Amino acid sequence: MSAVEQGGRRAFLRSACRHCAAFGALGLGTGALAQAPAEWKSPPRFLRPSLDTDEGGLWSMMDREETRMRRSPLVVRDPALTAYLRDIVCRLGGEQHCADVRVYVVRTAQFNATMAPNGAMQVWSGLLLRVDNEAQLAAVLGHELGHYLERHTVERLRDLKNKAAAMTALAMFGLAGAVASLGVAASAMGFSRDQELRADQIGMRLLREAGYDGRQAAQIWDDLLAELKIRGGDDVGQRSALFASHPPAGDRRNALLKIAGDGGGKLGAEELDRVMAPHRLDWLQEELRRGQFEESLELFNRKLKLRPEDPQFLYGRGEVLRQRGKDEDLAPALADLQKGAALEKAPAELFRSLGLLHRRREDGAAANAAFEKYLALAPDAGDAALIQTYLTEVK
Repeated sequence: MSAVEQGGRRAFLRSACRHCAAFGALGLGTGALAQAPAEWKSPPRFLRPSLDTDEGGLWSMMDREETRMRRSPLVVRDPALTAYLRDIVCRLGGEQHCADVRVYVVRTAQFNATMAPNGAMQVWSGLLLRVDNEAQLAAVLGHELGHYLERHTVERLRDLKNKAAAMTALAMFGLAGAVASLGVAASAMGFSRDQELRADQIGMRLLREAGYDGRQAAQIWDDLLAELKIRGGDDVGQRSALFASHPPAGDRRNALLKIAGDGGGKLGAEELDRVMAPHRLDWLQEELRRGQFEESLELFNRKLKLRPEDPQFLYGRGEVLRQRGKDEDLAPALADLQKGAALEKAPAELFRSLGLLHRRREDGAAANAAFEKYLALAPDAGDAALIQTYLTEVK
């Protein structure tokens, strides 16, 4: 990854992004979301507007941004994963809109999904790493479909009187992970409270009609809020710019649970695991490179409660603790890495981390064994020469 890509991602993380994690920024009122809109019907397929109209001009700009994004190195080119996501969107949105949807997985370690009015949807790798099952993922995508079906982005862009501001806002649908000014764009594109309410209502209706467990929408909200509280404090739901235009977090969660009813329905954890398997370790390492130790620990702790014998998440938590490097971190880091090393399909990177930890503990023999295992599993690793010098030092 280039320095420009990393810098753009860090800049985006620091920005006060109201649209980032669009599902996370739920505008759920305590009364307005008590029931899904019974009178609502999915609109017919959207026809491409004429170029001499304002909407036609917006579509044309979106098409250009989509072309740029399609060529981006940040886009994950996995036909199976893309088809899986598009299938979920089609089941949620219905046959009349399925043909117009194009899904792009963008390699960015943040929780977010967006959908442009021309049918181009972005799903970020940080979101896919965080969801625990297909129902949670469908809840996020259903919310974005709600905005799309109600044409909220077109309404928002029409509201932007300044053409430069509109162009900046449009950039968020292009090379999102590499745009350093994305926070400005996201702020400009923040949906109104009424629009968020409507998207939430429609999204939950689509989720339940597709047979998913609606309670999972509340669960993913709880999980995201727990991460945000690490740096934002317990009242982040009231203070953060991410939620500035919305009711208190507890009210939003309760409203989700109320509309979900008694729950029941599909979870789809195994289906999600299957398509995630080729990418999960890479995305886990991108999460580590964010350097947000406490947030990553919250994520990995939650994942390990669900999957205590998962060697990848054991590696993730052990490596976070090793990198943080407090005296009290060394023992639990060692426990996680040693437990993961004993499991089948332990990632090669785990043994590198274990060797570095033993090296810090001045246990040369244990470091040597871990480094040799690492090189056996990853002989062409980029740091193989460095690890060889460590082996020479130990010998």
